[in-house]
Amino acid sequence: MKKKILIGMFALLAIHAGAQTKQEQNAVKSLCGCYEVEFMYAETFAPTPLYKNAKPYNAHGIEWVVAEEALDKKFVLQHLLVISDTMVIKHWREDWEYSKKGLWKFDHDAAWKYDPAAKADAGSWTQTVWETDDAPRYQGTSKWMMNNGKLFWENTTDAPLPRREYSTRSDYNVLERGNKLIITDTGWVHEQDNRKIKRTDGQADFWIASEKGFNIYTRVDDKQCAVAAKWWNEHKNFWNTVRTSWDELLKGKSNIRLIQKSEGQTLSQQFGKLEAEKNEGAALKEKVKIILGKFTETKEAAATAAN
Repeated sequence: MKKKILIGMFALLAIHAGAQTKQEQNAVKSLCGCYEVEFMYAETFAPTPLYKNAKPYNAHGIEWVVAEEALDKKFVLQHLLVISDTMVIKHWREDWEYSKKGLWKFDHDAAWKYDPAAKADAGSWTQTVWETDDAPRYQGTSKWMMNNGKLFWENTTDAPLPRREYSTRSDYNVLERGNKLIITDTGWVHEQDNRKIKRTDGQADFWIASEKGFNIYTRVDDKQCAVAAKWWNEHKNFWNTVRTSWDELLKGKSNIRLIQKSEGQTLSQQFGKLEAEKNEGAALKEKVKIILGKFTETKEAAATAAN
């Protein structure tokens, strides 16, 4: 009798876990679509009395989020901005992976360290955010949770400066991001509680200011993103090659540092020139590899000792 009860309990747990995973997969899938996005940020507090809060930041736009890869335990979501109904700009990318082992942790000043011992708790999803040129940005791990009928995912992790301040601020070099993604009836919200930090090797972090942010994604008719969907279909082969080349570059590395410019150009500029050449297949992959080599400094991970 006890054996039958235990078998029944395990079966119920398995069914519950499967239902939870399906719900989480649907949450990630629901991030896709055409959205009107409002970006709002304001500094809220500074520990130094003489500090003057930065001017609040507000912007809005139309954004297309497409699932370039959708598997049971991994999703690759590409964001594309639509400007004036006709112009498309490749925006950031986010990957979602279930129970991921090992994490890249941002240090400071365009440098990351890989922690092979970092392991997501059972049932956790890791979000990896990538730059517009598919360079690494930040990773964070947490579980999707339900509260008051709302599904959300919450994590705190270090990251480089946001694009809105990258060229205007030099007083801090780490953004400690408190990220919270909330699924809503009309789309989703990316709520942020951030700390701006100055980090120097061998010293304690210096807290500059705190910031509150909201990126509000409101679903609109997919027709408003038709130009972005068309653009991605025409350009995705190139950018998928870039994405897989980054994956290969990072594999087996313990450290990486990005170089801002090479030969007077940024990585995005060199990728733009390369894409215009219309290379394909192995030729394209080799040229992407050469370009990435000019913009990165890496260190091989130590070999794992045999048992």
